[in-house]
Amino acid sequence: MKKLGYVIVLAPDSFKESMTAKEVCAAMERGIQKGNPNVTCIHVPMADGGEGTMQSLVDATGGTVHTVMVTGPLGDEVEASYGISGDGCTGVLEMASASGIHLVPPAQRNPLTATTYGTGELIKACLDHGINQLLIGIGGSATNDGGAGVVQALGGKLLDAEGKELAFGGGELGRLASVDLGGFDPRLQHVKVEVACDVNNPLCGETGASQVFGPQKGATPAIIEQLDSNLRHYAEIIKQQLGKDIALYPGAGAAGGLGGGLLVFLNGTLKKGIEMVIDYTGLEEKVRQADMVWTGEGGMDFQTQYGKTPLGVAMVAKKHGKPVVALAGRIGDRIEVLYDQGIDAVFGIMPGAVSLTEALANGQQNIERTSENIVRLMTSLNK
Repeated sequence: MKKLGYVIVLAPDSFKESMTAKEVCAAMERGIQKGNPNVTCIHVPMADGGEGTMQSLVDATGGTVHTVMVTGPLGDEVEASYGISGDGCTGVLEMASASGIHLVPPAQRNPLTATTYGTGELIKACLDHGINQLLIGIGGSATNDGGAGVVQALGGKLLDAEGKELAFGGGELGRLASVDLGGFDPRLQHVKVEVACDVNNPLCGETGASQVFGPQKGATPAIIEQLDSNLRHYAEIIKQQLGKDIALYPGAGAAGGLGGGLLVFLNGTLKKGIEMVIDYTGLEEKVRQADMVWTGEGGMDFQTQYGKTPLGVAMVAKKHGKPVVALAGRIGDRIEVLYDQGIDAVFGIMPGAVSLTEALANGQQNIERTSENIVRLMTSLNK
C-alpha cells in the first residue's frame, strides 16, 4: 500500500437524498488521501438506470445539465431536466423527470389520462443540441400510454377512425385506427437510442404493463382490464401498419409500455441500466488498470444482487481479479449473499445511532471518515 502508483477506482451509486455519486467519490477520495496520500483515485460516478442516472453520466463525462418546462403527466407544465455529455454527442434523460409518478399526488393518479408527452419534449430538447446518441432511463412512470405521448410530442399522429388525433393517455389507445409518421422528427434517424430497462415485462397480459404496474398508478381492476385491452389493440395496429410485434416482447411493458414505444418509434435498444452505465463510463478499462475497486450505495441488503450498482461494479472487478470494497449508509438483511458474488467487504458508514435527518445531512463526512479508516488498516497490513 505504501508504493507510489497504487490505484483505486471509485465507482459508487448515489446515496439517495444525501449525496450524488460524484459527491460520494469526492468524499471517498478525501478520506483515502488522509489515510495514505500515495493512493491515486479514479472517479467513475455510477447509477443503475434509475434515479440519478442522468446526473452520474453527466458527471462522468464533464457534461452539463439543462432545465426546461415540459408537459407533465397530467397535462400541466412541470420543470424537468436532461443532460448533455461533455463532448456534446450524447443526450441523457430520465423519463421520470417529465412523466414520473412523483409528479402526481396519489389522489390524482389516473393512467387512463396520464401522458408521456413531456418525455418526448425532453427528447426534442436533446436533439436540439445536435446529439448522435440518446440514453433514456424509464423507471418511475405515472403513465400507461405505450409511449403514445412521446410519439405525439415528436411529430407523429395517432388517429382514430375519423382521422382525428387521440387525446392523452392509455384510455385513448382503444380508439387508435392509424399511425401517421409523416411529420415525425427526422433527426431521430441519425441518433442511436439506448433505453435503461430493468424489467422483462411484456406489453400485455398477466405480467404486462397494466396488470403489474397499473395499481400503483391508480388503476382499479376495471381500469386495468381496459388499459390492457387498449395496449393489445395498440400493439395490433403497430404490427399491422409498421410490421413490428411488441405485444409480448420482454421489456416492452416497462414504464407503462414506454419500453415498447421506444422500441418501435425510436428504434431503441433495451439494456439493463447498470450495463448501459458501465459501457458508457468506460468502467471496465479503468478497472482493468487499477489495483482495487470501491463502490457503494445508500442501502445494501440481499436485494443489491438484483441488478443494483454495487453488484454490477463487482462483476466487472472480478472479471479482472480486483478486490472490491463497498460502503453503505444502511446495511440490511442477508448481506452475506453478496460475498459470493464479487463484493469482498461491506462497511457501514454510520458513527452510531442517529436520526435519519442527521444521517442524510452528514453523509459526506461519514463516508470520508470510514474511507480513511479502511485505508489506514490496509496500509498497516502492508507495511
